[in-house]
Amino acid sequence: MTGPGISHIRALTAALPGLDTKQLEDWGHQLARRLVAGARLLVAGNGGSAAEAQHLTSELIGRYGRERPPLSAIALAADSSTVTALGNDYGPEEVFARQVRAHGRPGDILLLLSASGRSPNVVAAAETGRAVGLDVWALTGRGPNPLTRASSTAVCVDAEIVATIQECHLVAIHIVCAAVDDEIAAEALKPDPPHSLRAEPAPTAGQKAARQLVVVGDLLLDQDTQGAVERLSPEGPVPVLSCATTTQRPGGAGLAALMAAAESEWRVTLVSAIGRDDAGRRVRALLEDAGVEVLDIATDGSTPVKTRIRSGGRTLVRVDTDHDPLQLGKLPESAAGRLGTAAAVLVCDYGGGVAADLAIRRAIETAAERCPVVWDPHLKGPVPVAGVVLAVPNRDEAKALSDVGDGRNLAADVQRGLTLLDKWPVRQIAVTRGPHGAVLIASSEGHPLVIPARPVTGGDTCGAGDRLAVAAALALGSGQLPSEAVAAGVAAATAYIDAGGPAGLFDARSAHTVRAESALDRAQRVRAAGGRIVGAGGCFDLLHTGHISLLQQARQLGDLLIVCMNSDSSVARLKGPSRPVTGERERAALLNALGCVDGVLVFDEDAPERILTELRPHVWVKGGDYADQHVPETALVESWGGQVVVVPYLKDRSTTSLIARAARIGGAR
Repeated sequence: MTGPGISHIRALTAALPGLDTKQLEDWGHQLARRLVAGARLLVAGNGGSAAEAQHLTSELIGRYGRERPPLSAIALAADSSTVTALGNDYGPEEVFARQVRAHGRPGDILLLLSASGRSPNVVAAAETGRAVGLDVWALTGRGPNPLTRASSTAVCVDAEIVATIQECHLVAIHIVCAAVDDEIAAEALKPDPPHSLRAEPAPTAGQKAARQLVVVGDLLLDQDTQGAVERLSPEGPVPVLSCATTTQRPGGAGLAALMAAAESEWRVTLVSAIGRDDAGRRVRALLEDAGVEVLDIATDGSTPVKTRIRSGGRTLVRVDTDHDPLQLGKLPESAAGRLGTAAAVLVCDYGGGVAADLAIRRAIETAAERCPVVWDPHLKGPVPVAGVVLAVPNRDEAKALSDVGDGRNLAADVQRGLTLLDKWPVRQIAVTRGPHGAVLIASSEGHPLVIPARPVTGGDTCGAGDRLAVAAALALGSGQLPSEAVAAGVAAATAYIDAGGPAGLFDARSAHTVRAESALDRAQRVRAAGGRIVGAGGCFDLLHTGHISLLQQARQLGDLLIVCMNSDSSVARLKGPSRPVTGERERAALLNALGCVDGVLVFDEDAPERILTELRPHVWVKGGDYADQHVPETALVESWGGQVVVVPYLKDRSTTSLIARAARIGGAR
C-alpha cells in the first residue's frame, strides 16, 4: 500500500525513535526547577516553528496534564507589532535577538526551534542569548549546523522533510511538558525541610522580600595596627610605631560577606571553614553581629590571621601567622539548602581549599543551573565550575592563569580574558585592571566591553576586588545584565577606595556598619579641611551644553561641586506629567560622569530648601536667566553665611526647547 499518507507516516516513524528523550526529559526537569524559582523561558522560531513555540508557552503558562502554578514563558514571535517594528527598524535578523536582550536575564533559558538550523534570526538570537548569560537550547533538524554550534545543548531530528522535523518537534515539546509536570509533582510530595532550611517568613504589607546571596570561600581574620611613625629606632634604621591601635575585621570571603550584608534588600549566608581557635571565634562574632549567617564546614585546624602595620595611610609591613591547615567535613544540609534557594552565589577563592571541595563544587554547579554565579579566582585555587555566569580575575591572576605575555595594556588583558574564556567553562570573563577599571569579554567574535574607573587620588585598595565581585553578584541576582553588573562593580570598587578602603568600612557609631562615602560625607570632609563647597540645582532633564557650561563655571568657584537634582516626582509636578524625559537614576549617572561634578543629591520637594540646609554650601549657583530676578533660596543660603551667585547662561539652550524641536522633527516625518 502506497501514497502520500503512508510515506508521511513512514518518515515520521523512522525519525521518532532517534529523538534524544533523555535530554528532553532533563530539559523538562530543569525548566520545572528554574521557572518555579523565578527564571523565565524565552522561545522563538519562524513559520511552523513559531506556532510550536507558542504551543509550548501556552502549555507552561496554562497546564499540560496536571494542575500546577503558571510558569513564566514568552513566545518571541507572538507579538506581531514588536516583530514587525523590529524588522522594519533593525532588519529581520534582529527580530529575536533584540527581544532576547530586552527580556533575558542570567539564569533564564532560551529555546530556539529551526528545522534547518540555519535561519539567520534564530542563530543571531542564540549568539545574543549566550552573550547575555542565558542557557540556549535548540530543537533543530540534522546537525551539526549553525544553530547547534551557537547553542549550549541541542536535540536534532534526523530527517530530510521539514514537516517530519516539525512533527517530531511537537512530540519533543510534549515530552518536555510531561517532564515539567512530573518534576513539580515530585517536589510537592517531598516532606517539609528542617526548620533551618525553611524559607524566611513572607514579608508583611509594605515590606520588600529579601533576596538570598550565598558567599562561598576561604575565611581570614584581618588586623590593622595603625600608629604614628616619628622617629627611627636607636637599635637600627627601622621606624618606631607609637600610639598604636588595632582593629579587626573579617577577611577573604568574610570581607565580601560583610560588604554584602550592608545591602538591606539582601540576606547573606557565608559557607566557609573556620578554625577552632580565638581568631575563628572572633571572626564569626564579627560576621554574625553584622547579620551574616555563617555555615562552617571545618572539622579541625586554625584560622589564618593577616596583620598589616600601617602609618600615614600606608602599609609598612604585613605579618601572616602560621596556621594548621583547615580540615573540611561533609557539606551540611543547611549549606546545600541555601545554595538551592539563592538568588545569586559568589565564590571568593583565596586558595584555602573551600572552592576545591568536591561536594561544594557539585552544589555550586547545581545552583548555577537556576541562578547567576560569580567566581573570583585565586592562583592556587581550582578552575571555576561549569555554568558560572561571570569570572572576575584581576590582571595579575589573569596573566598567571592564562600564561599570556607580560604586557600591562588593554590588548594584553583582552587576550588573557579570551584565553581563559576558552579554557574555563564560564560564560563571560571580566579582567579587573585596578585604576583602569575592567574589561568584559563574552566571546572571541564580539568586541570587548571596556569599563573605565573614575580617577581616585590615593586610597587603600585592599578589598577592592571583593567589593567589585560583591556588587556584580548582587546586580546579576537583581536581574541586571553582565555588562551592567561589571559597571556596577567598577563603580562600587572605586567608591570603596575613595572612602578609605578597609578603614572606611567602620564608622564611629558601630564597629560593624559598612558604609560608602556619600555626597554629604564628601562635603563634610572637604569643609573640615578648609575647602569651599559649591552647590547648583535643577532638573537636568536631557543634559545639554547649557547645563555643562553652568556646572563647569560653578566648579571653578570652589573646591567641591555638589548638584542638588529634582526627583522624578518633583520634575513632574514642576514641568507637567510628560516630564521628565530621563529618569532620576540616569540623570544622576550622567551628572556624576561629568568631570566637574563631585556628587549628586536628589530631593523630592518642589524646592531644594531641605537638602540645602543639609549641604550648607558656601556658594549657591544659578544660571544667567536669574540675573535680573530674585533667587528664592537667597535668604536661606545667606543665613549660614553663604552666597548666591549667577553665572553666564548660554542663549537658546534649554530642555524645553530641545523637546519642542524634537517634537517638530518627529511630526514632520
